[in-house]
Amino acid sequence: MDALCSLAHCLVMDFRRGISERPLVSVVDDDESVRESLPDLLREFGFAASTFSSAKEFLSSETVGQTKCLILDVAMPDMTGLELQQELKRRGQSIPIVFITAQRDENLRDQALKQGAMNFLHKPFSDTALLEALNSILRN
Repeated sequence: MDALCSLAHCLVMDFRRGISERPLVSVVDDDESVRESLPDLLREFGFAASTFSSAKEFLSSETVGQTKCLILDVAMPDMTGLELQQELKRRGQSIPIVFITAQRDENLRDQALKQGAMNFLHKPFSDTALLEALNSILRN
């Protein structure tokens, strides 16, 4: 576990050296426990974080234009993650997306990636997997 923590720490420190301000990562998930836990982890990784309980809440916020990466649940009521991805495209908003889901449906994964998602993580995912996904997106 110490090696894993050291790797995560090195990745975070390397990432922090390359930026002057913290990039905003927005989390859209109807699961309250995810909205409560992920922001702390994201801040630990050196990012700013905001959370939203629905796609519609995110779309109506001022945060859309400031978001550098979106962590997005696939299955949500009213508007799914895939529908939000399509709506952002329709609006001309090119925000990199990391999908997170408890569903093991490879068709969903393939569809999300085909539509431009940068990564697709299955819950529960490791802190390291999330950090690597974010670093690969935000370092480019």
